[in-house]
Formats: sequence, structure tokens, C-alpha cells
Amino acid sequence: MQVFRSLSQVPASYGPTVIAIGNFDGVHCGHRWIIEHVRQRSSQLSARCIAVTFDPHPVRVLRPEVAPRLITPMPERLRLLAQTGLDATVVLPFTEEFSHLSAEAFAQNVLHDALHAVEVHEGDNFRFGHQAQAGIAELAEFGKHLGFAVIAHHTRIVRGFPVSSSKVRELITSGSLTAARALLGRPFSIRSTPARGRGIGSKLTVPTINLAPYSELLPANGVYITRMKIGDVAAFDSVTNIGNRPTFGEGSFAVETHLLNFSPIDLSKTTPLELTFLRRIRSEMRFPSPEALKEQILRDVKQAQRYFRLVRAITKL
Repeated sequence: MQVFRSLSQVPASYGPTVIAIGNFDGVHCGHRWIIEHVRQRSSQLSARCIAVTFDPHPVRVLRPEVAPRLITPMPERLRLLAQTGLDATVVLPFTEEFSHLSAEAFAQNVLHDALHAVEVHEGDNFRFGHQAQAGIAELAEFGKHLGFAVIAHHTRIVRGFPVSSSKVRELITSGSLTAARALLGRPFSIRSTPARGRGIGSKLTVPTINLAPYSELLPANGVYITRMKIGDVAAFDSVTNIGNRPTFGEGSFAVETHLLNFSPIDLSKTTPLELTFLRRIRSEMRFPSPEALKEQILRDVKQAQRYFRLVRAITKL
């Protein structure tokens, strides 16, 4: 998949195109459903299939005080979009100046002049232009004059939930990982690097890794069954605690992962880590003593081990 970081990078001869526009945070099953329609139509129309997205998220520019933490930061979003079979993604820099572009100018300058759209696919709640002044009806009207069709798609419902990035964020934030997985179409995961400190050197010799500070979306504080992928060479079953370690009276937030079936492995402060969240075990709590905490950790580990045994038994059926 090609990635264009501005309209100026798009070749003048690029097109015709069938387009989906959006933030695509999470690249959830609703996004992929629309993109699949885009791919099918681009094949039928002998056109290229592309996504148009924005960086940073528009709310971070327009209302930074309420801006959401991202399900998928841009590198991960582009990796997931590439898996859909798109020909290209255009990442438009979202600035204060860009936010003042009228809906008509967006349709003319971006969709028609730069991208040579022949068809545009959107969710039926799509809004665009300065102060979200226009929607699907206005886009369709612009398309009549500019030569592109507009296809609106209804919001998908999965397990009784509307599939949207905001709903996925809500479920992850509350620790409802099974429901979030259904809407995403995959387990929720984050990518980071190790935090400085214990065990980080030429060889990881203790079965615990703390993630470097992570500023985007995390599940609610608590204990989770997880999988930790370390670089490209190893993956471990794991149990992860997200929180402030209240038993020890520490106010330092950490994402701490205990590796099961552990073996020493090369690790540095730049080693890429992927932490996949599978199931919530319990909420964060304060224990009367370190000994009581250790007993609970052993119970958490046993629960995680039972989970992995069951998953593997089912997988072999």
C-alpha cells in the first residue's frame, strides 16, 4: 500500500479512484466492511481504491481538552489499513487552517481535483467541512456536479453494539475486552518498548517487563490475561497489571507484564513489544500485605494458565 502524506505527493495522473474517508481509529470491522465495498467497486470501475485520513486526529486540533486517546496510533493504523488490500492511503495534515476549508472546497480540491474520485463511500453519519457543516446529502449533491457518486453505509451492529471508534474506546476503557474484540474483529493490542530499569540490558533474565510510558488508549486499571510478543523472535503467555501498585503505597503508574513459560531473551530499550489483551481477570485492589498480594498473583497466574490450556485444546479440535 502506498502512503501519501499530503495531496502534493499524489501524482497528477493518479486515478480514477474509489474513496473512503475517515479517521479509521481502530480500523474496526465497520471500517473494514466499507473498505471491502471500496475494493470491490474499484475493481468493477477499473479504479484505484484509497482511504483518506487525517493526522493528527481533528479533535486534537479543534478541542484538545476532550481529544480521545487513540485505539491505533498512526503507524499501527497504516499497518492495519495495508492489510485490507487498499492501493493507497492519503494522510492529510489536519491543521487549524485546514479545518476552515468549506465542504464544497473539500469536495472540489481534494476529492475531484487531487484524487479524481469516481465514487465515495461513507458511513451515513459522515460530516465534513468547516464546523462539520455538511453531510451525506450535501456530499452527494457536490458529487452530481463534480462527477462522482456517493454511497452511504448504515452503521453495523455487532452483539447489540453499534460499531464505532467511540464505542470501542468506551469498551476498552471499561475493561470489556471481549465485547471490544467483537467490534474490532481482533484482540486489542498496543505496541511500545521496554521501560528503563530492571531486567533491561543485553539479556532479559527476570520474567517481568514494564512498558515504556504509553500515552494512548489502555484498558481500565486491573489485571489481564495477555500475550507479549518481543521483537520478531519470541512470544510469551503473560499476565499484565495496569495501575499504581496500591499495596506498596506507590503512586507511579505502570503497565507491568509477567511472562509465563519464560526463558531469557535478548532485550534492549528499543526492542519492539506488542502486548495483546485477551481477558480481564480482576480490578486493581489494595491488599493488606505483600504476602497477600503474592498469593493473589499466584491465583491470577493459574487462571491465565487455565485460559491458555483451554484455548489451545479448542484450537486443536
